[in-house]
Formats: sequence, structure tokens, C-alpha cells
Amino acid sequence: MSDDSRQLAQRLGAQISARRRTCQWSQDQLAEQLGVATETISRFERGATLPSLVTLQKLAQILGLRISDLLSESSSLPDDQAEVLLAWLRPLGKEERAFVLDQIKLSCDFLKSRKV
Repeated sequence: MSDDSRQLAQRLGAQISARRRTCQWSQDQLAEQLGVATETISRFERGATLPSLVTLQKLAQILGLRISDLLSESSSLPDDQAEVLLAWLRPLGKEERAFVLDQIKLSCDFLKSRKV
């Protein structure tokens, strides 16, 4: 595997792992949904192998993300962070999303009040 491929595989693996953990799924659970062996998920997450494009699309769908989300690097830019929040909110129901948004607003209001 070339250096570029290795870096891509590691970045992708980290994104898959982070999103799987956010969803509170085990590697077994994700593997079952994807229709692959648990070891395949482990290899993806370790960056040992890259999934095919078809598998990558299925992974993105299962994880509630776009392929670009899985391939992107982390960013501290507000718009990029908003995309992360969107990915977390997407699989939730209406009431759950409202709860999360209320918690975020309360946290932001609290932090803003400390800066004054």
C-alpha cells in the first residue's frame, strides 16, 4: 500500500471507528448490518484495508453519513463541526433531536456567560 493509500485508510478507519462508537455499536453489530465478517470491520478501522466503493457507500448509509464525511479529516472550523453535529443528529427521532439541541443551547449559553 502506498503512503497516500495508507494515510487514506487510516483516516477512513478512524472515522468509521468514531462513528460506530458514537452509535454505540460493536464491530460485530456493524459487520452484521454491512453483511461482512467482524474481522473486515476491524481491518477497515485499523487502516489495514480499504473498502470497495460499493462497500464504502453501504457503510456511509448504515452510519448515517455521506461518503465525504468518512473521507474527510477532522477540522476545528465551525462549519465542519456543524457537519459532525448534523451526522450525530441525523439518526435520531424528532424529540431526541430537540433534546440534544436544547442541551447544546444550554451549554453554549453557560459558556458565553462565563466569558463576560
